[in-house]
Amino acid sequence: MEEYAREPCPWRIVDDCGGAFTMGAIGGGIFQAIKGFRNSPVGVNYRLRGSLTAVKTRAPQLGGSFAIWGGLFSMIDCSMVKARGKEDPWNSITSGALTGAVLASRSGPLAMVGSAMMGGILLALIEGVGILLTRYTAQQFQNPNPFGEDPSQLPPKDGSPPSGYPGYGQYQ
Repeated sequence: MEEYAREPCPWRIVDDCGGAFTMGAIGGGIFQAIKGFRNSPVGVNYRLRGSLTAVKTRAPQLGGSFAIWGGLFSMIDCSMVKARGKEDPWNSITSGALTGAVLASRSGPLAMVGSAMMGGILLALIEGVGILLTRYTAQQFQNPNPFGEDPSQLPPKDGSPPSGYPGYGQYQ
């Protein structure tokens, strides 16, 4: 499977951790900019200053939270690859569930179970959509059959034998 032909595991963890931090910082920056703008007093200067303050305060924290999730997910995923000896969607689903459980461990067993279920379901949905898209695009881009049916070899539409074809009447 091409989607699993990625860099080796030690570097995959660093790569996923950095990518998750970047997504969290950019997404959190956009969200916090809007939130800070809306919650500031009236006036363009106040709103822009409130927006910038919210971005500087919260975006790095959200980026760090995403990086922790991405790093832990990748570590568990690499462990699953090593333990099972193969890379498939079940590794990602299990990694999502275990990551949710580990990150919720300070909140007790009930929260761990809930977070594990959410992580597993979320990753199952992501993997399922990925598989469906891969199958759909594979069908869409199949090469046509170069040896299609030859129209001269097809029987005529009215059911009569083609010209030059001896009928079976001589054998009756």
